[in-house]
Amino acid sequence: MATPKSKQVIDVYSWPTPNGHKVHIMLEECGYRLGRDWIAHPIDIGAGDQFTPEFLRISPNNKIPAIVDPDGPDGKSINVFESGAILLYLAGKTGKFLPQSTRGKYEVLQWLMFQMGGLGPMLGQNHHFRLYAPEKIEYAINRYTNEAKRIYGVLDGQLKDNPYIAGKSYSIADIAIYPWTRNWKNQGIEINDYPHFKKWFEKIGSRQAVIRGCEVLTALRKPLHDDKAREQLFGSTQYQKRK
Repeated sequence: MATPKSKQVIDVYSWPTPNGHKVHIMLEECGYRLGRDWIAHPIDIGAGDQFTPEFLRISPNNKIPAIVDPDGPDGKSINVFESGAILLYLAGKTGKFLPQSTRGKYEVLQWLMFQMGGLGPMLGQNHHFRLYAPEKIEYAINRYTNEAKRIYGVLDGQLKDNPYIAGKSYSIADIAIYPWTRNWKNQGIEINDYPHFKKWFEKIGSRQAVIRGCEVLTALRKPLHDDKAREQLFGSTQYQKRK
């Protein structure tokens, strides 16, 4: 009698940030369950865990999240870093949240690229200059607040005639964008100015997998007040050469 194959779980190296939550949500939406099908390994980016040799072997850009799937596409273990790439990997692995048709696929992918190349970086800079920068620079605050408002306007326009970001179906585009918009208050946004976005935001936020995904590792998060954490995130440590 053949020995049953032992269940293999996906290891997720992450932290409770928008990019981390994207992957947590995707796993839960795909039917994976935390503690049963995947394990969350905390990478405390305020303590410098992202610079350890062990993590850099998985994520050479020293950014969370990253995953190790022991059951890769060829039956061998695979490491995947960059949250957008992880969403695409999981969509391919499960056949979920990315249309099979060529047209449908690219309708989703353009909005995923919008999040990765525009929305995420711009809202990240918004957070930095509004909340974390040691000195309040009016020019930077105005620039990134105005850019945030422009981006929310793009989303609101897209959602005027579409229930989801990429059209009629829930997809990795929604999963990628939602975590970055949860802090709209801190971004200088008045949500009522974007009624179509607000309707979508409330709908996505009520999904059980989204709620579960956004709770992962949150108990470990600490306010960013101490100088050591600021140095790890924004100081010279980021720019040291590593092998």
